[in-house]
Amino acid sequence: MCPNTSGNDMGCATPTTPPADGLAPALARNIEAIVQRRKRDADAATAEQRAAGAISQFAGSMMFVYIHLVFFGGWIVLNIRPVGLVQPWDPSLVILAMIASVEAIFLSTFVLINQNRMAAEDDARADLDLQVSLLNEHETTKLIKMVEEIARRMNVRTEADDELKELKRDVAPEAVLDKIMEAEE
Repeated sequence: MCPNTSGNDMGCATPTTPPADGLAPALARNIEAIVQRRKRDADAATAEQRAAGAISQFAGSMMFVYIHLVFFGGWIVLNIRPVGLVQPWDPSLVILAMIASVEAIFLSTFVLINQNRMAAEDDARADLDLQVSLLNEHETTKLIKMVEEIARRMNVRTEADDELKELKRDVAPEAVLDKIMEAEE
């Protein structure tokens, strides 16, 4: 049995040996962290957000379409072509149009609430992506400086030496954003 002090179920996985399921340990940890974060966010959602999400999800399903086909189709058929004992109650279909309009107002509101929540989640993910990218760029710049120093000490010249000055510069994200905004204007 392999020592496993972390409390996870990765068995004998090490940083260089993938766990039994084929995922690298770091990737498995990251996936678990994302799943836990999503569960925590779902638990933190208000009752209104959960209701809007559930309604939006149902409204985007085929069951919703089938229910509407039966309801609206039946309403139209029974009011245009009366059958048996059922007398038309909305021959001009004005009531049906009003019901559909009110339903559309509420459904669009629920969808917008759900989209706003999803946009906030997307913004948070974009911020995280930006932070990770900036950290990666900073670390890469440091590595370039270290490799350049090693090459200099070993008296090694490469074709990339001319580009190193530019590559060693840290990127200022606000300057990049300013340039993008200037270019778009």
